[in-house]
Amino acid sequence: MAFAMAMLLLASFSAAAQRVEGDRVKAEGLYAAEISVNGQGEAERNTGFARGLAQVLGRLTGDRGAASKPGVGQELRRARDYVEGYDYRQDEGVSAQGAPTFGTTLVIRFDEEKVNELADIVGLAVWPQPRPKPVLWLAIDDGSGPRLVGLKQVNAARPALNRAIDRGYRLGLPGGTAAEQAAVGAIWRGDTAAVARASSAYSPPMQLVGKLYRSAGGWTADWIFVDGGKVLSTWSASDVDARKLMTSGADGAADALIRRYAKRGTSLGLPGTYRVIFSGINSSEDFMRVSGYLQKLQVVRKLTPVRASAQGLEFDMELLTGTEGLRRAILRDSVLSGGEGEPPTFTLN
Repeated sequence: MAFAMAMLLLASFSAAAQRVEGDRVKAEGLYAAEISVNGQGEAERNTGFARGLAQVLGRLTGDRGAASKPGVGQELRRARDYVEGYDYRQDEGVSAQGAPTFGTTLVIRFDEEKVNELADIVGLAVWPQPRPKPVLWLAIDDGSGPRLVGLKQVNAARPALNRAIDRGYRLGLPGGTAAEQAAVGAIWRGDTAAVARASSAYSPPMQLVGKLYRSAGGWTADWIFVDGGKVLSTWSASDVDARKLMTSGADGAADALIRRYAKRGTSLGLPGTYRVIFSGINSSEDFMRVSGYLQKLQVVRKLTPVRASAQGLEFDMELLTGTEGLRRAILRDSVLSGGEGEPPTFTLN
């Protein structure tokens, strides 16, 4: 059966010279998330908070693996501490069989300052804003010849547009003028310079160039991402589902962009091993309390007692960020205080 989205490409093309971006209904802002849940109980809500925080960190960094970075897992378990507010929304839909469906969506607003501090403490590379909106120059050949996906075929490109939003940025489409339709040949032969000239009316000078075509067993997509005339990345993928291949284009562009533009903050220090002193430890119970607490901190990778001195108990600590990152993490709780000096000294409360 012919692929439905390919059929959309056979519709008439628009002469309007404008761009369109993904416009699906979603929580507003980079620090908001929408999570489908099975109910409104506390356990389901806390699980939703964790999934939502992972989603926000993914958009903040552009990194699909942000939630699995060292130190992040501990904070996902306390994701409710980062929530500024939440609501529920009841959604209605229709199943593939035509029956009505009903679902519950948890709409979460996270505290921007707290989330940013978390990213700093664990040393995540953050993709700064404002973010670019590359133009998606996509041609699809369903067997009857390649056609450009322009403004009027926006639904055909929706998987790519939506995946870009999930990755924290947006893609635009060319308007589909006669001159732009003529760029199909350049797309098909990978002539990025010609595509860039066709894209000169749009800003920024970034293009995601893709061709999607039928191949043995399904579909194949070849992608090129160009920034300012320079090819940053090329990749290909094959699948029986053309929609998955479109999302691979948005993913590849995001990966190329964050490699070039995402920056790890250094204000809290660099990863490494630091000497830290803890005072007020007067018993084995105190020692167990402090060491247990420190090992649960997201910024701590390794904790090694070194010696007892007049100042207190000294540790060598392998940290994701420097001692300022450790101090920020500690001061969120009430177990220890202080953190001044060199080496920094914390006191058990």
